[in-house]
Amino acid sequence: MTTKRDYYEILGANQSASSDELKAAYRKLALKYHPDRNPGNKESEEKFKEAAEAYEVLHDPKKRAIYDQYGHQGLSGTGFSGFGGFDDIFSNFSDIFEDFFGFGGNRRSQNRTQRGSDLRYDITLSFMEAAFGIEKEISIEKAETCPECHGNGSEPGTQPETCRHCHGTGQLSQSQGFFTLRTACNFCRGSGQTITHPCNKCQGNGKVVINKKVSLKIPAGVDSGSRLRLTGEGESGPYGGTSGDLYVFISVEAHEFFERNEFDIYCKIPISFIQAALGDKITIPTLNGKKNITIPKETQPGDVIRLQGEGIPHLRNHVRGDLIILLNIKTPTNLTKKQEALLKEFAELESNKFSTKLKNILQSVSASTSK
Repeated sequence: MTTKRDYYEILGANQSASSDELKAAYRKLALKYHPDRNPGNKESEEKFKEAAEAYEVLHDPKKRAIYDQYGHQGLSGTGFSGFGGFDDIFSNFSDIFEDFFGFGGNRRSQNRTQRGSDLRYDITLSFMEAAFGIEKEISIEKAETCPECHGNGSEPGTQPETCRHCHGTGQLSQSQGFFTLRTACNFCRGSGQTITHPCNKCQGNGKVVINKKVSLKIPAGVDSGSRLRLTGEGESGPYGGTSGDLYVFISVEAHEFFERNEFDIYCKIPISFIQAALGDKITIPTLNGKKNITIPKETQPGDVIRLQGEGIPHLRNHVRGDLIILLNIKTPTNLTKKQEALLKEFAELESNKFSTKLKNILQSVSASTSK
């Protein structure tokens, strides 16, 4: 049986060393014996693992207290038995290696914290659905962590093995003069692990494609180009990483009667010239049903009627825009003889008025052109 060295001796620290001093000591050794700096060096690998084990115990106050009192024998009762390989070390100390090197300890440790992919879903709403909001259930296809292997890609009861070519670093090093070229390991595809017994359900991918139903609550007032974000409804992240998001892009169909301009809506209402001249009360459609309105006397082409608060709700404060009614005065067609006679009589009554107006216009134009 191999006798383990004293953990303080391994780190080159005394028993009264502070947590910062222990971390600094471990940093120095990790930099010195890191696998990327010593590819294929078995002695460096063992020293790297030995330093990680020492730091794992001494940076934990409870484990350190047990070790200080009972030594290595005391730790056996805690269930701690060291690290199985580089993956365990980089996984446990990923935050430390990020401090050391500005990134994860190796490619594998980066993968463990990788966020899942975002997804896009396009949906088309009717004009009324967009105006009032709606709840819909949509079905999306997404990659989820395999429920059989829990994402590690190996058949249940087995574990991925450290890649023997890159020793778990996910990279291969090649010296060219004074330079060292590092490339992704082509044996493990940069993961640092190889799977000898692939999971039957996901074929070693660690993910399976599923169809999931998602409840979508669309607020009132959305328009074409609006986008909704559902946090965590994207694809799951590798090695337990956080899931991505689902982005829902909205298109709104045109309406046969209403036309939208931001939060106001417009509609054209045809009226006769009699209604325009004498005024009238009519019933028109609105977003909230039928509504009675009054057409003022002597309405002119281009006049509008504005109904406040009958438009689209604002997304943030829910204050509604207006309904703007464009009055379209129609000239009568297919007149009966009686209608023609009445109009001619009306025209005679109006002729003096319009003749005077026209005469004034002609005199004004002639005066301006003679100057």
